[in-house]
Amino acid sequence: MLTGKYQPGAAPPAGSRATDEKGGADMIKRFMTDDVLTRVQALRPIADELDLTMAQLAVAWVLSNDNVAAALVGASRPEQVYENVKAAGVTIPADVKQRIDDVLGDAVDRDPALTAKNSPQHRPA
Repeated sequence: MLTGKYQPGAAPPAGSRATDEKGGADMIKRFMTDDVLTRVQALRPIADELDLTMAQLAVAWVLSNDNVAAALVGASRPEQVYENVKAAGVTIPADVKQRIDDVLGDAVDRDPALTAKNSPQHRPA
């Protein structure tokens, strides 16, 4: 989603996770709205400014969030793993993080209590 490959008003690219009924289409469909996709596309200039790919910006942003213990990346090819790793040491300046927050607005849940509320209370053994 945050790589920017999904475009508002366009069908998901063939072979992408959003088209794979066994590999994530159900999980990602709630984010596949024109509003969210437009906001993601608005992050591209910020990624460019930081000399990052959209995926690297996403990983760096997630890792900079105090409420996140780990970034789960959905790499399906080795080159994606290599690119994502480059984001591990990136520090996003506070003013840029604020710009990202402004772009994303209410499309992002920032309350850690919501994460706990939406997580399974019991996991199968």
